Order: sequence, then C-alpha cells, then structure tokens
Amino acid sequence: MKDNKFTVNEKGYYGEFGGAFIPELLYPNVEELRKNYLGIINEPTFQKELNSLLQDYVGRPSPLYFAKRMSEHYKTNVFLKREDLNHTGAHKINNTLGQILLAKRLGKTRIIAETGAGQHGVATATVCALMNMECVVYMGEVDIKRQAPNVARMKLLGAKVVPALSGSKTLKDATNEAIRDWINHPLDTYYIIGSVVGPHPYPDMVARFQAVISAEIKIQLAEKTGRDYPDYVVACVGGGSNAAGAFYHFMNDKRVQLIAVEAAGKGIHSGHSAATSVLGRPGIIHGSKTLLMQTEDGQITEPYSLSAGLDYPGVGPIHAHLHKTGRARFASVTDEQALKAAFLLCRLEGIIPALESAHALAELENLKAKEQEVLVLNLSGRGDKDMETYISKLAIGD
Repeated sequence: MKDNKFTVNEKGYYGEFGGAFIPELLYPNVEELRKNYLGIINEPTFQKELNSLLQDYVGRPSPLYFAKRMSEHYKTNVFLKREDLNHTGAHKINNTLGQILLAKRLGKTRIIAETGAGQHGVATATVCALMNMECVVYMGEVDIKRQAPNVARMKLLGAKVVPALSGSKTLKDATNEAIRDWINHPLDTYYIIGSVVGPHPYPDMVARFQAVISAEIKIQLAEKTGRDYPDYVVACVGGGSNAAGAFYHFMNDKRVQLIAVEAAGKGIHSGHSAATSVLGRPGIIHGSKTLLMQTEDGQITEPYSLSAGLDYPGVGPIHAHLHKTGRARFASVTDEQALKAAFLLCRLEGIIPALESAHALAELENLKAKEQEVLVLNLSGRGDKDMETYISKLAIGD
C-alpha cells in the first residue's frame, strides 16, 4: 500500500481531501500525534502487543463465512466477513485497541471518544477498562435513547456517558462536544476517534488499524477459493472505518470492485437522508476537507438515518477521494430496504446484523453479480443494539 494514489500524502491529503483544519489550541496535540504515530505503531513491541490482544482478547481472525443460502438466493458466491463476532460485537475494537496502546506510549491518562450507534463507545470503554484509564464518551441525546443497550454497556464498563444536546443531537454533535473537551484538556487527554474522519493523521491511522480486515480476507479467500481477491467488496459507509478496513489491501487491485453503501434514509432527496456521495460537496467538518452535506451558504445539513452509525453528514476523506476518482462505486439504501435485507439475513442464515451492516446487505439486490463471481460483504456489527427497532418493524420482514 505504499506510494500509491489511494494512500495519504505527507501533507495529510488523499487527492484534494483531508488535511488538518483545527483550532490553534489543538495544534500541539495533533502535531504530537502526527510526528509520532507511524514510528510508534511500526515498533516491533507495539505490533507484538497489538497482535496478541487482537488474537486473544478480540478473537481475531474473524471468520470469513460462505453464506450458502444467501449465495443461492442471489445466484452468486457470498462470503460474510464476520466482524460481528469480535469482542464487543463490531469492527470498532480493532481501532480502539490500537489507539489506546498509542495513547499510553504518548503518556496520556484520560480518554475521550464520540459515538453514534454506541459500538465505538462500547469498544472505547472496553479498552479503557482493560488499560485502567479514565473514559468519557460523548453521544447525541437522540442516539442515547435509540441505542440504550450500548449506553448501559458503556456505563457498566466504567465510562461516563455525556449527552450532546445541540443540533440534531446525533453523531455530528457528539463529535463537536468531544473536540471541545479536547481543547479544554490538551495535556492529559487523548481523543480516540472512531472512524476515518477528523484531522490528519486520524483518517490514515484508523484505516491502518482497520486494515487487518482486508489483510485477513486475502488469506482466508486464498484458503477457500484458491485466489486472494474477490470480484467485489461491499461495505456500509457513514464515516467509513469498516469500509476503509475492508477496502485497504484491495485499493490498488483493479480486479476488485469496491462498493460503498450509504444511508438514503427516507429517500435520497426526501430531506431525511445521509447520502453524502449524492448530496454532498467539498467542505470542512471536524478538522478535514471532505464531501459534506451542506446548504448553499455552507451550513451543515442535518443528516438522517434509522441507523445511528450512518447518521453523519459527511464521509472520511479517503472515501471522498475513492468516490471522486471513481475507484469505489457509491450506492444509497433506504431505511426500508435495509430492514428488508436484515430480515432476509436473519431468515436465510440465522444471523442478526447491525442496521449499519444491513445497508450493505441491501445493495446485493442491485449488484447482479454473476454465478461464478465472488463477493465479500463486511458484516461490520451484530444487531443486539437494534433489537427494539427490528421488533417494531417486524411486519416489513413478513
């Protein structure tokens, strides 16, 4: 993945997207991280500790499961990368483990994070308990209500959950509050960002920690099919960390079609959507230049999705670049389509997916992959947190 047009350059940009647009008070924190992150994460002792925890604590490698009945249904070969089977139930733990080991080596004693669906918050609270560090998680008031099981988990793990009460009271606003906290506590606090968003070096760093997903896919596919690449990799995108991880080792391989699936909410042009690739244009949010849903005068448009983890008005700069260059194809899936796809997976494979992952599943209806082709879908999380929503919508699956 070195020296190619899909990785970040020395100034923190993917093409025209990225950079570090930050308040002056945060400059020392971000600069300290930028100067040190590659050296630290490439140290043999760091890699040994991280890989040991990924294996023995998280349970990696996560299985690559051939979904026989789904394959028959779609008349192609569907493999599910089972990130839902990780400790804490999603891909988020890959990144939080890496970042907390980095924070410790930088001498930080307090951890803050933002969360939407709650999976990143749970993963952060988990590693803070493991490493005996103070943990504060910011979460939109709306998301606190609709993701109550994950809020309970965070508190049980010892984290303080602080509601974001401004704006749409969702992920964007939780991120704003976390950044304010970091400005007020610059010396002892480390901000674990949960997606490939934020100022450089966060998008690159998070992508590197999540790249374990595609590294495993290559090995597992070779074992199961005799070749180490699929024809398609499909993943949902909010900020886009699970997609970045699933795409990472295939970005330069033009034999692989990368499919990123966003939330169309109640319809792309309904005013209740988070389809950034269609509705967005270049702008700056949370410290980086990327594609952003905004009004003519640059005010951020409030996003909407039934899925809390996709309810974000932008995408990470790596995805903005993949979209602009045409390297990845972006698709948009409505709430109802995602629910139908979730129920289909439940009935065909006995797997209850997170609502976020269900958006990726719904795109299989449109792909029309050929019978001999191989498709890997990153099942980024499990559906425990969405049970209340699923129960209320059961009629859609009947």
